[in-house]
Amino acid sequence: MQPKSHTLFHFTKNLSFLKDILKSGFWPRYCLEDVRWYTGRDNQTAYSMVCFCDIPLSRVDEHVDFYGSFGIGVTKEWAKSNGLSPVIYINENTKQHQALKKLLEENLKGKQYYNGADVDINTIMTHIKPTEGNMFIDGQFIPKEFYQENEWRYSVTGDYKALKIKPFLTESVYGNVNALESENSNAKEFYSLRVSPSDIKYLFVKSDSDIPDLVNFIQTELDHYPSADIKILLSRVTSLETISRDM
Repeated sequence: MQPKSHTLFHFTKNLSFLKDILKSGFWPRYCLEDVRWYTGRDNQTAYSMVCFCDIPLSRVDEHVDFYGSFGIGVTKEWAKSNGLSPVIYINENTKQHQALKKLLEENLKGKQYYNGADVDINTIMTHIKPTEGNMFIDGQFIPKEFYQENEWRYSVTGDYKALKIKPFLTESVYGNVNALESENSNAKEFYSLRVSPSDIKYLFVKSDSDIPDLVNFIQTELDHYPSADIKILLSRVTSLETISRDM
């Protein structure tokens, strides 16, 4: 068994989200990140992102149980061409952790290292995770071993003046429903990642009974793609119910 898949997977909790990805692209949304490794406090910062993983299909059950039973698998070629990158996992209280923390903190003292260093540091921050920490999901914080997730990520970063959304949100702003909805809506409008049928290797639904619904959606809502591409895409549809029986 290979330790990593040649495909990147993204899972979500319902079929409507999967349909939206197929029609409008991957929607970057603000997610709270455990930044205790940096601040030394139990606080979180939210960055706009879309998360993927390259775990092998033999391990997909544990991922699905946590993130949802509807998913899409895209090629790594698509991922690389769209600026996705694996996250950097930091084991706290190591020399590497302390060195990175010092480098980031020093930029906040007085003059920046160089013009635009704050943007570069924010870009790095969006791709750093502790090997384990707390994750906010379904309205609560739960402990999570992040290192097991083999995560790749697309994050919205860049010149703060040019960005059409905030580069990050504090935990308190994230808790403001209206402010969060506004920023997420702008992220969808300006920074969604489009995906075409030829980029897709897998389409997962929860059960066999979900397949007709997704097939009908593909045939009616994605008919602007060449018919040959649609036929191949339809062949990518499978249910996790079936996979779990065969593994």
